[in-house]
Amino acid sequence: MAKEKYLKLGELLIKEGLLSQADLDKAISAQRQDGGRLGEIIVKLGITQEEEIIRVLGKQLGIPYFTLGTGMLKPTMGQKLENFIPHEYAMKNYVLPLSHTLKSITVAMSDPLDLLLLDNLRKLTGCEINPVIATKGDILKAVDDFYGKATMLKDAVSASYEETGAHNIDASETIESELSLDKLIARAEEAPVVKLVDLIIRQAINERASDIHIEPFKDRMSLRYRIDGKLYEIPPPAKHLHLAIISRVKILAKLDIAEKRLPQDGAILVKIDERPIDLRVSTVPTIYGEKVVLRILDKGAVVLDLGQLGFDAKQLEQLRRAMSSSYGLILLTGPTGSGKTTTLYAMLSELKDATRNIVTIEDPVEYKMDGINQVQVKPEIGLTFAGALRSFLRQDPDILLVGEVRDMETAEICIRSALTGHMVLSTLHTNDAPSAINRLMDIGIEPYLITPSLLCVVGQRLIRKLCPDCKEAYEPTTKQVADYKIKADLIYKPKGCPKCNHLGYKGRMSIAEVMMVNLEIREMISKRATFQEIRDVARKTGMQSLSDSAMKKVELGLTSLEEAIAVTLGVD
Repeated sequence: MAKEKYLKLGELLIKEGLLSQADLDKAISAQRQDGGRLGEIIVKLGITQEEEIIRVLGKQLGIPYFTLGTGMLKPTMGQKLENFIPHEYAMKNYVLPLSHTLKSITVAMSDPLDLLLLDNLRKLTGCEINPVIATKGDILKAVDDFYGKATMLKDAVSASYEETGAHNIDASETIESELSLDKLIARAEEAPVVKLVDLIIRQAINERASDIHIEPFKDRMSLRYRIDGKLYEIPPPAKHLHLAIISRVKILAKLDIAEKRLPQDGAILVKIDERPIDLRVSTVPTIYGEKVVLRILDKGAVVLDLGQLGFDAKQLEQLRRAMSSSYGLILLTGPTGSGKTTTLYAMLSELKDATRNIVTIEDPVEYKMDGINQVQVKPEIGLTFAGALRSFLRQDPDILLVGEVRDMETAEICIRSALTGHMVLSTLHTNDAPSAINRLMDIGIEPYLITPSLLCVVGQRLIRKLCPDCKEAYEPTTKQVADYKIKADLIYKPKGCPKCNHLGYKGRMSIAEVMMVNLEIREMISKRATFQEIRDVARKTGMQSLSDSAMKKVELGLTSLEEAIAVTLGVD
């Protein structure tokens, strides 16, 4: 029976083009001499890779094949899966619990044919086993990642139980509405809670997260980090610690811990290894308690160098040509979180010198830059974008940075400032560069004001970069080449390694379309042309679209085809 299975696997490998009949005969001969499984012998002989054997084995057995690069080897959080299969057992047997439902548990295994191991897992977990298949290497990395984080947070939570006497908490104290203000402050200031909040923040910064989400639900608490634009679940603390954690964050952000009915905003300045990091704190009331989001502004991790943000040589030349003008308006467009503010400050860092007076008005001020006068909007006292701009014009400015054009009044002052000898940089929420012109007209700005003042519009997105240490090359299919006009012989896909936290991606870069407002575009503006008509003219006169920019990054091996498609879907 065993021989028949091996022959079936060998035949399937031949069918897949992974080995020849001669290779199979050689492997079977080695198996007869030394014993062992055929797949392991083929890998040992260097005939093919373990990943290919596992993929084909999964196909043969009808078992799903999971890899780290796809993100599928991520255990479901909040199910206490580490209690079903201990860390040592998982490492020794190359298994990883992924999810638990009713009386079954899904487990990643390197050898789903090991009936003894399957039987032991049933006894250990008390559940039926739904196996999926993965390589030993991927399983070990995922096990290390999962149990490492679970243990780290569990240790902090255990300390919280012991040192706060959580097992002796009065029943009335577990009901949030009945906790007194004094008890809230006391609980939040206890050493274990302080350590736990510190751990959550430190871990997020170490993993390059941009946001921390702490969310309450009916019977659990959720902890998620946003890394390179994607949210990932982290093993959370116990539900009963939610109130103490939220109170601790509020105290640090100087917020009112007694106010739970209204949203609040605050800020925290922390130092990690003598590096100052700003945290923007936002709380909102939900039906199960307050949710907190901490935005991490790590200035040390942000490169304010225009040449290193992802613009190609032609785009940089166009942008710098616009910046060299003594007056005019440059707009950056894109959705929230597309890197507009970072690009604006990279431009300011190039424009900044002692001969220029630079003033900014923002909400909020995200980067503090020496030698620049920065003002934060405070609408509650009447300090609005429009009001501050009027004052700025009496401050003898050379360059004005306006955080965002939100209304006609702000747009009109920006346009008139650009017409009267000032360089104005600002952002606008539109999907692409050509749409910015129609947006200005929709706000109420007349074409005769836009044509002489607007120099350039930059449409921008952020795209994840492949990890340079583990990315894998492959040949694109004929269909992919035809559909996406790929010019490279090889492109790359994510795999995952310890350096990228097994995500396959590490960091982000800009993709952009730079629309220079030339004579042809000005004529289209005067005619009140649609954004599609403006886009067609811009592309005919040399504008590279967002999808073109993304595909260049794919061809250069900087990102994956799947990432490029996902980011640019629907924008061209």
